[in-house]
Amino acid sequence: MYTTGTKREKLFYFLTWFTQGSSFLIPRAYAVMHRMHHVYSDTEKDPHSPHFFKDVWHMMIHTRLMYNNFLTGKSLPEPEFTKDYLPVWAKLDKFGDHMITRIAWVAVYTSIYIAFAPNAWWFLLLPVHILIGPVQGAIVNWCGHKYGYSNFDNGDHSKNSEPFGLFLLGELFQNNHHKFGASPNFAKKWFELDPTYQIMRFMSFTRIIKLKKA
Repeated sequence: MYTTGTKREKLFYFLTWFTQGSSFLIPRAYAVMHRMHHVYSDTEKDPHSPHFFKDVWHMMIHTRLMYNNFLTGKSLPEPEFTKDYLPVWAKLDKFGDHMITRIAWVAVYTSIYIAFAPNAWWFLLLPVHILIGPVQGAIVNWCGHKYGYSNFDNGDHSKNSEPFGLFLLGELFQNNHHKFGASPNFAKKWFELDPTYQIMRFMSFTRIIKLKKA
């Protein structure tokens, strides 16, 4: 969706790890699954279609197993899904994906809750904080293919689950995204708003990135 300089690319990669913390996903492995999700959307080959699992937990467990198998080489995706999935930062991937690193993040989060939580009820949010990556993925892939409206007939069950998707910065415009997979703007109708695209426009205006024409 955009290009940027090598140094900024490394910075974005680092920030991906830093902001995901304990739920860090190695970008190239998730990129493969995302490409598969678009090609095989809502079929049995789709890594995370809600229409082949009895609940969201089974869907996400299946997704995690596929992710692990790609990383370990236990199963390999078709070559078409691994082309040009740069950048790759092997050292950061190994560090970020290490169990000790994940436990350290959990310790940091717990310490923040101990220091600042107004009362014990707030600790119910701690598991969500620790697993925010899978939680976000579950919401997008489950709700975005079950609930909402469709602007386009994509031959799948993708939906636009707005206005709730505003909380996920536009990611729940799944029907639009599946129609225009390379477009940085997930909003397509006059009444739709993709906050992430507006941020990307500002970053492009300030020459931090250069948006590609979809």
